[in-house]
Amino acid sequence: MPAEAGDRLVPAEASDRLVIVVSGPGGVGKGTVVAALVDAYPDEFWLSRSWTTREQRPGEADDAYVFVSREAFEERIEAGGFLEYAEFLGNYYGTPMPEAPADRDLILEIDVQGARQVVGVDPDALLIFLSAPSAAEQEARLRHRGDPEDKVAQRLAKAREEADAGEELGAAQIVNVDIADTVESMMDVIRTARG
Repeated sequence: MPAEAGDRLVPAEASDRLVIVVSGPGGVGKGTVVAALVDAYPDEFWLSRSWTTREQRPGEADDAYVFVSREAFEERIEAGGFLEYAEFLGNYYGTPMPEAPADRDLILEIDVQGARQVVGVDPDALLIFLSAPSAAEQEARLRHRGDPEDKVAQRLAKAREEADAGEELGAAQIVNVDIADTVESMMDVIRTARG
């Protein structure tokens, strides 16, 4: 069962630590941007690695997700091992209960359904929503990463709905045109949130 409202994602004694939720539709470059952010500022962030039951894409990094069977995922659900999880396009995706080091901000790279669940647990979480420069660019990125044709169409159809949900949640909106610029835009948002 996911965490309940009233729980905190970071202990009270670490209340100056941020919980940063990065979301956006498939193909906007969330994984690439978050990896670049963590690589650029390794002493400031800890990335929670999400679990999924989907197949690993050809050429996809082994650590992009923890790739598991549906059975293993459902066992972890039963054990209360996820902060949030959702089923999307026939596969489970979920964020394990975080165990971030005490001196780093926690980054969760999840979809908007998950972002909504996290805000229910931790209303102070910082939400950042990434989008592609255009629908055509998003489609090109989905094809380039090897998504099957039916999944490309499904992800594109969901993109507007996800963008509306990100707006409704009050997430900071960033268009991912250039990775380095996007990382710096994210850092501007994070520094402002840190005060």
